[in-house]
Amino acid sequence: MSDTPKLVLPRPSRRTVLAGLGATALTSGWGASWAKGKKKPHVLFISIDDLNDWTGLLGGHVQARTPNLDRFAGQGVSFDNAHCAAPACNPSRASTLLGLRPSTTGIYNNQQSMRASQPEALTLPQHFRANGYTALASGKIFHVGDPKSWDEAWPSACEWPDNKPSHKPKLDKGKGHKVKGAFAWGPSPGGDGKHSDDRVADWVIKQLKAKHDGPFLLACGFFRPHLPWFVPKKYFDLYPLDQIVMPTVKATDLDDVPAAGKRMVNIEQHEKIVKSGEWPAAVQAYLASLTFADRQLGRVLEALENSRYADNTVVVLWSDHGWALGEKLHWKKFALWEECTRIPFVWRAPGVTKKGGRSPRAVSLLDLAPTLADLAGIEPLPAWEGQSLKPLLESPQASWSGVALTTQGRKNHAVRDDRYRYIRYADGSEELYDHDQDPHEFDNLAHKGQGGGIIERLSKHLPAKDAPDAREGKEACGGKRHVDVD
Repeated sequence: MSDTPKLVLPRPSRRTVLAGLGATALTSGWGASWAKGKKKPHVLFISIDDLNDWTGLLGGHVQARTPNLDRFAGQGVSFDNAHCAAPACNPSRASTLLGLRPSTTGIYNNQQSMRASQPEALTLPQHFRANGYTALASGKIFHVGDPKSWDEAWPSACEWPDNKPSHKPKLDKGKGHKVKGAFAWGPSPGGDGKHSDDRVADWVIKQLKAKHDGPFLLACGFFRPHLPWFVPKKYFDLYPLDQIVMPTVKATDLDDVPAAGKRMVNIEQHEKIVKSGEWPAAVQAYLASLTFADRQLGRVLEALENSRYADNTVVVLWSDHGWALGEKLHWKKFALWEECTRIPFVWRAPGVTKKGGRSPRAVSLLDLAPTLADLAGIEPLPAWEGQSLKPLLESPQASWSGVALTTQGRKNHAVRDDRYRYIRYADGSEELYDHDQDPHEFDNLAHKGQGGGIIERLSKHLPAKDAPDAREGKEACGGKRHVDVD
């Protein structure tokens, strides 16, 4: 495990990815018992909130330090072109854990209730429980808790550890710039061991040290790098403010974006941050927070490697969506461009994956549930709308007919394949980007009247219909809920 990662050299471009990760992989006797069919595998299910492609693994930012994530990827198969089903916490997590698209459930925003929308639907952990698994969880897994899903959860099935800001953000000091809610950052008092994600890791590590009589699904949900970006000072020190590399941004980027797309842009926040002069500090704080999260990941993975479960546990790591820090003049998530939808998605399965596998195929978080069921020898639920990624785990370069569909609000969708991103908004307006030629999505080909055949092909993957908005509600946890203020 790496507590204080060393400086990594810049990569040629923001979309350049690292190769040869297997060279630093930890070694273990993967697959010995499970490959022979003697017992079901355990599952370690790791979610990292708001983690975009600013990782060493995906190369989204040249300064990002995520040594534990990168080392873990070297032990299994990572997907370079993986995307969320929705660029917002609640609809993304609901779709991942139900295996259903937002356009099927009607869950499009953070205030809607999963259980009010789908009262009888089985979640992924419920389905595993019905097939002999014990389901355990700590931290943020669902956006709003679901007691039906877990045998045990810490601090409870309805609560995450406290993540409230402990002091005012820098932007409030002398800049004439008011930031709302949790849009705040800065070094937090104290060092490691004082934060909610430390406690989440502690509880998960405790479970990995315990003796379990049967197979378990152990869910670990880290909150950082979600706002507010308060982590110990040593993580900020890894990224000196005067050396911060800023995102690549084009001032006229929105000129060819239709009005429906512009309405998703958080332009007011962008203008405030730029005017305040705090843009580099925000980038620094996000980088510091993701490295802090990487340290927690390393603690958990080290505990697994040292446990009795090391040789018989499927590990999947994912993020609920990406996060923009000024790209396309946008901040946060809630949009259908690459920075908001692309995620780290890494698998290690004994007897299935080989070290250092990289797949360029377009895949979705909707594929997570059927893949885990396939690996565990459990029948998939008939309603699931994804497909098992096991063929790509076995052969990452294999041909693949799937695409990634992302939905933001009702009737706004993006389709991503191995090369193109196609966006269609509710009013019928469109965007099309060629990632082979335009990795920053600066050039909307649909605006130029180009790409008609590509649009026709990709539009076939759009939902046939979009469910009405699910109602808001708090039923699952008796009035307790957590809502992203940003």
